Amino acid sequence: MTVATPYFHQGSDIALLNGEYTDVFSLLGMHSSDDDKGLIVRCYVPGAISVDVITLKDGRKVASLEHINDQGLFAGKMGRRVKPFTYQLRVQFPLCEQLINDPYQYDSLLDPQDVYLFGEGSQLQTYHFQGANWREHKGVTGVHFCVWAPNAKKVALIGDFNAWDQKRHILRFHPASGLWDIFIVEVEADQHYKFAITDEHGHVVVKSDPYAVSMQPSPHNASKIPSPALYQWQDQQWLKDRSQSHSHNQPMSIYEVHLASWRRTGEEGQEYTDYVQLINELVPYVKEMGFTHLQLMPISEFPFDGSWGYQPVGLYAPTYRFGDANGLKAFIDACHQQDIAVLLDWVPAHFPRDPHGLVRFDGSCLYEHQDPRKGEHPDWDTLIYNYGRAEVRSFLYSNAYYWLDEFHFDGLRLDAVSSMLYLDYSRNADQWVPNEFGGRENLQAIQFLQELNARMYQCFPGINMIAEESTAWPGVTQATDQNGLGFGFKWNMGWMNDTLRYISCDPLYRRFHHGELTFSLVYAFTEQFILSLSHDEVVHGKGSLLHKIPGDDWQKFATLRAYYGYMWSHPGKKLLFMGNEFAQRNEWNHNQSLDWHLLEYAPHQGMQDWVRDLNQLYQQTPALYECDHQSDGFAWFDCNNADNNILVYCRYARDKQQHAIIVVNMSPQVHQGFRLGLPSAGQYTEALNSDHHYYGGSHVINEGPLETQTTPWQGMDNSIVITVPPLGCTIFVPEALDPAE
Repeated sequence: MTVATPYFHQGSDIALLNGEYTDVFSLLGMHSSDDDKGLIVRCYVPGAISVDVITLKDGRKVASLEHINDQGLFAGKMGRRVKPFTYQLRVQFPLCEQLINDPYQYDSLLDPQDVYLFGEGSQLQTYHFQGANWREHKGVTGVHFCVWAPNAKKVALIGDFNAWDQKRHILRFHPASGLWDIFIVEVEADQHYKFAITDEHGHVVVKSDPYAVSMQPSPHNASKIPSPALYQWQDQQWLKDRSQSHSHNQPMSIYEVHLASWRRTGEEGQEYTDYVQLINELVPYVKEMGFTHLQLMPISEFPFDGSWGYQPVGLYAPTYRFGDANGLKAFIDACHQQDIAVLLDWVPAHFPRDPHGLVRFDGSCLYEHQDPRKGEHPDWDTLIYNYGRAEVRSFLYSNAYYWLDEFHFDGLRLDAVSSMLYLDYSRNADQWVPNEFGGRENLQAIQFLQELNARMYQCFPGINMIAEESTAWPGVTQATDQNGLGFGFKWNMGWMNDTLRYISCDPLYRRFHHGELTFSLVYAFTEQFILSLSHDEVVHGKGSLLHKIPGDDWQKFATLRAYYGYMWSHPGKKLLFMGNEFAQRNEWNHNQSLDWHLLEYAPHQGMQDWVRDLNQLYQQTPALYECDHQSDGFAWFDCNNADNNILVYCRYARDKQQHAIIVVNMSPQVHQGFRLGLPSAGQYTEALNSDHHYYGGSHVINEGPLETQTTPWQGMDNSIVITVPPLGCTIFVPEALDPAE
């Protein structure tokens, strides 16, 4: 039943109750009366018996509102007041009384400059005003909710705090920007919420908040109001030192980790390891193994475990699986205390079709292209961001900034960059649209990547922006002012594919594939490369690295040790996926822990010791990292010994007196009396030998200082005679520079 009243005109009360009234802020809240001789307050409080208006300043009752409708509409006039004031509603329910700060009394909290930069595509901190943010406003503390939905007819906030009622909290629309917002006091941290968005056809879609910093697990997928508590960082010195560092001439040995399967707990071994346990177990392990960097596979919230995080829905929300945001910050902080940099695998190339996510967010193709030839990825059945839309760029720029600023990550590794660069990536001729010049380059994505890299390096000196780019696109790591993409590093996929194909050959036939070990040096200095043996090489039926190698166990382990020695001494930074450091036998399974029990067996323990010692030598030997990307930091001594599967090369530091000579033998044949040319006279020491019995080898080693002879060899004036171990890698350094000394 509705009481006849002057407070609602032209059926506005009926429209409001039917959910058809969109400009709710013009109706509810406090407004001047039509005759300007008083103030009218209107509110919608379902289940209330009575509602009084109370001044926030002194708590005085100034009006009792009329019960207009038994569905919860109340209204009243204060004839002696003409100036609006901040108030509360004292609501009497059948079993309790409650004070409510009417959200419709508050003006918008949006800053015009923030809104302008967002619409321009240059906003780096959009998450500070979109999503759910705690704010102080007019003497009260509450949460400001804001969402971008320019084509929506109406947006309602629903959640635990309003019984998921789509009529209770209708957001204010800003037509110029497409933003909707509301400020609510009666909410608490960790309460769940979503946006109910009415599209232009009247259909309602319920969406998670794109800027939510915490989310409920699937299948519920609600966003969560964040805690206002701030984490107290202890890594100020780390950040200061990082800002003055230059990664290209520093050691970089990256341990890639999938947190959900590195190690699991519980009686059945199926429980995720939380951040507290990871601080106590993973951080010391990475430190002890000598890795300089830890790279986390994607941790933005994702509903499907089998995606490994590469199909995120909550791009701003650290996944619930390992703890909350402060737990993640504590984990990164702990890494920094141990001088371990932390990189994040970041996915700006595409997003999944989950209905609660970004797909057709406001009923239109808002974040994606409308044309499926531009907006759909055929390989992964995902959607591609519209990089030409300014607000989408602000969303992505801000997300990169968010992880680097709020969580102190030391860099981002961008997934699937090749799919961003080419309009015809993995498409048939009729499945793509050329750019404005008739080419296949995605000009909008290129500009996005260039601006992203330039902005992040400017804002966070010393970080690393890394591209997983599998084509021959030129200038990936070239500066943007030289028309490059501006990345700091690029994964060397060519090296990885060639060398894995080589070690999968029987040693008898490797002579015919010798170029697969040497070809990488033809282009090694054209980009800033990272040599990567990532998760992609040990899944989908590819088998483990150990499984790829032919022969018996002795040959498999010896070959893998020699291969790692070749990798660590080859120009370029290093990346190794978890489990490879101890030669996991089985293919990686994201649903279970690594096979840590293998370390009870000597060959696996020997492999782990070998990787640890390689990392130690690598960090202590400038010749192995200082000139990674300079041609004068490398010299072939013998790259043509295909018949014996042997490589000999030298690595130089900037000070050429600091050098290391590497001999790699990929055959099971021992070579005695092998003459090795050397850059200088004096004594040399075998710093590492993969065939040492400590690592599980046959112990064909070169003991003691080796005195050079004045016998010219391999273009050098001096040489020594050594024994080359079978399926082995041995590294020699001048004795004065022996790290062991």
